[in-house]
Amino acid sequence: MAARVPDVTVVVAVYNTMPYLTECLESILTQSIGTDRLQVIAVDDGSTDGGGAELDAWAARFPDTVTVLRQPNSGGPAGPSNRALDRATGRYVFFVGADDRLGREALERLVGAADETGADIVLGRLVGAGGRRVDQAVFAGGDRDAITLADSPLAWALSNTKLFRRSLVEEHRIRFPEDMASCSDQPFTIRAVLAARRIAVRTGYEFYYAMRRADAGNITFRTPPTRLLHDTALLLARAADLVTEPRARHNVLVRHFAWEVGKLLGERFLTAGPDDRDTIHQGVRKLADAHLTEEARRELPVRHRAAISVAQHGTADDVLALARHYAEHRLGPAVAEGERYYVAFPGFRAAGRGFPDEWFDATAEAVKLDRQDGPATVGWGRGPDGRPALLLRWSTWVPRQDGEPAPTVKVRRGPGVPAELSGVTAGAAIPMDDLVHGESHRRFRDITVRRGPRKYPVTVTGVAAAGHRVHRVGGRFFLVSVVCGPDGRVGVEVRPITVRRVAGRLRRTLRRG
Repeated sequence: MAARVPDVTVVVAVYNTMPYLTECLESILTQSIGTDRLQVIAVDDGSTDGGGAELDAWAARFPDTVTVLRQPNSGGPAGPSNRALDRATGRYVFFVGADDRLGREALERLVGAADETGADIVLGRLVGAGGRRVDQAVFAGGDRDAITLADSPLAWALSNTKLFRRSLVEEHRIRFPEDMASCSDQPFTIRAVLAARRIAVRTGYEFYYAMRRADAGNITFRTPPTRLLHDTALLLARAADLVTEPRARHNVLVRHFAWEVGKLLGERFLTAGPDDRDTIHQGVRKLADAHLTEEARRELPVRHRAAISVAQHGTADDVLALARHYAEHRLGPAVAEGERYYVAFPGFRAAGRGFPDEWFDATAEAVKLDRQDGPATVGWGRGPDGRPALLLRWSTWVPRQDGEPAPTVKVRRGPGVPAELSGVTAGAAIPMDDLVHGESHRRFRDITVRRGPRKYPVTVTGVAAAGHRVHRVGGRFFLVSVVCGPDGRVGVEVRPITVRRVAGRLRRTLRRG
């Protein structure tokens, strides 16, 4: 009788991921596709936290599905993943981080998409969990049956958390580079992407939950910065050798400098010792000299463009000053000149440094950054015309240009109120008469800011200081309360005060007495 050929071989490289491993395995072995269509190969890479015993327990429960392999610790997931690939028999292969988990229908949906489209690789939407950020650019365009590195944001999705046709992997003998402790999945994925005849994307389901562990124990977070520099240098060199089509090469370069190289010059640089800082500084300078084109430099986000350029042409102290500034002030303060915006990082127009303004240019990001930057303060007072008003004040990243119309603060279903914007502080006074106008019953109204074509809500950390106000219009009275929603959005609640309501409240008070 012919041996069963599973639809999917699931590979799990395991090293000290308890208790996350339990949830990971449960998410795999309760897949809607059924265990009879799965082969699970888990490789214990020298775990010391009880993970090996956990694997044995699941293998005992599913002896026809789960295979456990063991080896001394190798320092990264590449070796265990390669060993599992050598034992895989499924039509497809899927790699799952031992601290991550799958949506219940993930594998059934992915296999269905691959069979339907003939795709060699299928990406299912990944989402972050536990505070982990997962770039969503490749999923933003919805389902697609054919994408490439050149015509999509695929370069921002180079992890191995995809469905791969195993015949493609074996035909091209694609394996993980075992000289990389981190990022080893990216050369694997790049090789597979370049060899694939078709790559599909599915976005209508949360296929994969990438977890940031509470102990920051993920391989990406625990790798020392100098080792991360080493792996990043290997990654860039391999990408340069593999990706030859100009647009695809550009996209991959932008991704690696904005993500892997950029991360070296932020929090990791701040926490490194002086010797490691010098090593990172010199290493980034060499990487930029060897691989960073001017076209790619221009496309980098301003924080990474400035940091990498300063590392390439400045000193380690210059890089340290910039990293400290970003940690404390993010992209502030902003400088507005004509139609352009700059971030006044250390080194911007500094005497004797000669750093070009282009390194600090944030014009392309200004639309995204034109928003409230920090919680608003809210209180009651009087507007410029002396009438009672709700007063709001908040900081904003983008200064107002000379001659630019004032932004408008709008109360939903209410009139707009021009806001003053001076430097990086905005303020508005919304007359009480406008807040209660036309109300005959209790109603909540949220507050938004519109500046040109852009709109954002006003948010606060709390409104306890504002309290309530009773406002009279003619013979009518209103109780006006400032309220804060669960997402921090500030709004107002207007309740007309009627004789019936006052009498009802009085009766309830008397009963309690």
